[in-house]
Amino acid sequence: MSRSAACAIVGGGVVGASVAYHLAARGVRDVVVLDRAPRAGEGSTGRATGGFRAQFAGATEVQLSLLAREKLRRFADETGGDCGFVAAGYLWIAEDDAQLDALRAALAVQRANGVDDAVEVDADEIAQINPYLRGAGVRGGTYCPSDGFIRPLQILDGYRGAAERLGVRFEWDADVVGFDRGRDGTIATVRTKRDEIAVQNVVNAAGPWAAHVAALAGLELSVSPLRRQVAITAPTDALPATMPMTIYAGDGFHLRVRDGRVLMLIPSAGGADPFDVSVEPAWIESVTRVARERVPCLEAVEIDRDACWGGLYEMSPDGRAILGAAPGVPNFYFANGSSGHGVMHAPALGALLAEIIVDGRATSLDVSPLRPARFGDADEPRSTELL
Repeated sequence: MSRSAACAIVGGGVVGASVAYHLAARGVRDVVVLDRAPRAGEGSTGRATGGFRAQFAGATEVQLSLLAREKLRRFADETGGDCGFVAAGYLWIAEDDAQLDALRAALAVQRANGVDDAVEVDADEIAQINPYLRGAGVRGGTYCPSDGFIRPLQILDGYRGAAERLGVRFEWDADVVGFDRGRDGTIATVRTKRDEIAVQNVVNAAGPWAAHVAALAGLELSVSPLRRQVAITAPTDALPATMPMTIYAGDGFHLRVRDGRVLMLIPSAGGADPFDVSVEPAWIESVTRVARERVPCLEAVEIDRDACWGGLYEMSPDGRAILGAAPGVPNFYFANGSSGHGVMHAPALGALLAEIIVDGRATSLDVSPLRPARFGDADEPRSTELL
């Protein structure tokens, strides 16, 4: 069977759904979203922990967060959904002068780009903001009360539902197996395992699998999967739901409360299989030990090993998203490489890519630092983002 669409989006996670909604809102409603999973939320979106922050060390990331936050505040009006945004704050902890200097440098970038409520805090102020931490060894930190938490699956559902009401089609168990080029070199056809779709435009929103999708089109995309593991406690009231996300700048350990349990994370190396999302028992022991050293009230709280989970970040070489048309193929667009920030930045990325496709350029932000061709630039700086 052969059919057609103005735009085919490969990947039905939160980024793909945001692109679909924003295209439809701009009048491009002949859109089909193709996902190989059997249902919505089976990919990386469903494994995200739901943090939201504007406290980045790079100006572009700060601007993406502020645009995304503006859209999240209008989310119910725009989509009819509930994004679950709660401004519980983000607290960054430094344990030595070098870490504190890095946080101060990031703070200067944040405030220069409009994050007016981000501030430096000393050890005494940290003890007031989060009194559950062990104070020994805390040198200082930064805090932004307007950062907080979001609900990834609710954002996905909101964008998906709103897009469907505008005519977008979401198709599950629709694995893309290839693309065909037209005489001018652009993508003319998307081939799934079931049929072919003649297209005017294609968006790659395939998350950690984005490089594979790009390769099917004969394109190279520098995006690779990186496992992130999450340890979760048994239900507990040891910490309040209002506790800010708390992150240690030195080793990246962070924790938050969600649905009556404590989520704890610390970066770890991936396994031999880059797409392996299993959770290592030794890693659980390690993160639990760190958590109990830094948060004494967790010493008596059990870890629910069966509930711990793993997921995948989609990493770009510089830790920044890749957004825009593929070099040499003007109707194949990338919305990839968010490097752990895809859910929080999805509202902004979807709106910006819709502008690029409809208007020929992004108008809400300068997205030149996210251009796909940047990795060929010898003088392109690496992101200084902390996590």
